[in-house]
Parts: sequence; C-alpha cells; structure tokens
Amino acid sequence: MQKQPLLESLTIGDLTLANRLIMAPMTRSRADNQEKAPTDLHAEYYKQRASAGLIITEGSQISQEAVGYINTPGIHSKAQVEGWKKVTKAVHDEGGKIFIQLWHVGRISHPDFHEGKLPLAPSAINPKAKSFTPKGFKDTVTPKEMSIPEIKQTIEDFKNAASNAWEAGFDGVEIHSSNGYLLHQFFSRTSNVRLDEYGGSIANRSKILFEIIDAIKEVIPENRIGLRLNPSLNGIFGMTMDEESIPTFDYIIENLNKYNLAYLHLSEPFNDVSDIPYAETEIAKRYRPLFDGKLIINAGFDQQKGNNFILEGLADAVAYGKLFISNPDLPERFEKNAALADWDESTFYTPGEKGYTDYPKIN
Repeated sequence: MQKQPLLESLTIGDLTLANRLIMAPMTRSRADNQEKAPTDLHAEYYKQRASAGLIITEGSQISQEAVGYINTPGIHSKAQVEGWKKVTKAVHDEGGKIFIQLWHVGRISHPDFHEGKLPLAPSAINPKAKSFTPKGFKDTVTPKEMSIPEIKQTIEDFKNAASNAWEAGFDGVEIHSSNGYLLHQFFSRTSNVRLDEYGGSIANRSKILFEIIDAIKEVIPENRIGLRLNPSLNGIFGMTMDEESIPTFDYIIENLNKYNLAYLHLSEPFNDVSDIPYAETEIAKRYRPLFDGKLIINAGFDQQKGNNFILEGLADAVAYGKLFISNPDLPERFEKNAALADWDESTFYTPGEKGYTDYPKIN
C-alpha cells in the first residue's frame, strides 16, 4: 500500500493530530477499586497506545446515577480526577492527544448499582436487555421516568464532568450520545414516549443533547467537544428503528453545524440492517455531505477500508477498537504493513494486566 491517508496529520479544532487513526472508546472494566478511579494500570494501557492520532477513552460515568457496568471509571469525584491525571500525563509525555468519553447509560443499568433505586431514563420502558452487575449479568428492569429536575441535574452533571476532565488534563471530551445509552434513549420514539418538552417532536427529543453541548461549552472550549452517534442501531439494548429514526439524526447532525465542534464520531451499523425498512446502511455516505466539520467513522474497518474512506472523502479519520487492544502500536504497524496481532476476547472485561497491557509492540 503506497499512499496511506490514515498516516497523514489532521487538525481538529485547534489541535493537530499526528495521524488519522483514532483509538475508539472501549469499556475495559479495569477500575476494580472502591473509588472507581483510574490506576497506574490505566496509565500504562493508554500510554502504550499514545501513537494514535487521538485516543478517546472508555466511557466514563458523569455521576453515580450514570453507572451501569461493573468496574468502569468515573469522572465525577476528586479521586477519579486524580486517577485520570496519571493517564493524561502518561499520554502527553509520549506526545499523544486524549479525549475522555462522557457517559450515562440510562436504562441500561440495574438497581444493584443504585442502592436498590431504579435507574433513570426518558420513559419507564424496560429495554429487556442485560446489565453487567457486580453479581454477573442480570435482566434490566423498568426504569424511573426522569423528572424535569432530574433532566436538568443530568445536564449539570455532564457540565461538571467536562470541567473535571479539563482539570484532569484531557485535551477534550466526547459526549456519548450513542449505542442505546441515555441520550440515544431520548432520541428514539421506542424509548421516549414523554409528553413534555423532552418528548414528542424530533426537536423535543433532541433537546437534551443541545442543552448539554451549550452547558459544556461554558467550561471548556467549544472546539474541544466531540460527540458520538449511531444512527442505524437496531436490535441492541432494546433499540428499535422506526420511520422517524433517521430523520431524527438528520435533524441532529444538521443542527450540529451551528457549533464549532472538534468532530462528529459516527458508527456504521453494528449488525446487518439491510432488511430494516427505516435503517441507513451507509452512514458515512449519508452524513458526510450533511456535516460541515471533521468526521470520524467507526465499526468494522481494516487498514485498506480505512484508507479508502479517507481517500474517497467519506471521513476525515477512522476509529479503530479491537485492533488497538491487541496492537498498541497500530499506526506503526500500518506504516510498515506489518502483521496484526489477534485479540483475546475473554480478557476484554476482566481485571488485571492480562489482555490489557501485555500485548507487545513490534520491534
């Protein structure tokens, strides 16, 4: 492979990335401590992958109410901020750039995480999925419909988390508005049947996202804010598409042009949606013309496909997940067209170094 656009530099906001290989956010469940704070092990893991043009961390809960998975780190306490400082310093010392993904799982949680209280969601609709709790996988429950004050508090929690991230030394934040979690639950008519200002019309169901962006840009620069969307998510976490699903994302993405964001991070479909009448099978092709800013695309990319998407103008950068788990030096391997190591899926969510920091780099 002669020309590799993936290896060219890219400017997002006022940051220059060394290349266009983005490390995708991936839950790894290594914060197995009472504070749910990052540790020296997290710092080593991200340091090893600092040659990525940009690292986007694992989803990190914005509050205790946002938790929905075992051993995931947060960004809402002093101990967590101090833990993340180790991570950002380690990455910056290697010349890397790192954003944190701000996360609220909404109804994909369980009372086990909330002292018996129900998880919060736009509406009281059980996704009929599984929650990864300290006692193993459990069936999700019918959540509590959020009150207006709870929605306003959640917006404030996103703002506070972004402020904490800035204090921790992150280069920016990514708002997790994707993959069937809280904000995605607001967008969808299958999970949001509210009758107030946060339900009903497309504009109302999207409102919380823009209020969160507006809140976050009060505490960090607007061009250090990114966000992630998954327009054609169907059959995962109880999400079902309907005739308003894609028009909702069209509306959201067109309105994102009013902001000076760092980037928009989109996922191609996670599963085969070709037989879903309301789905869009080619996300980048649909949304590249609609979005004026920098576009990152994700899901199922290899080296050649990633280069081709950038060469064809379908995206500005490509986010890789599992390949970065087992190939900490992925940009160097792409540059040398070197063999890629396989990942061990059995260690994706297990504590400790195995399958986390023990993947070797090439010589």
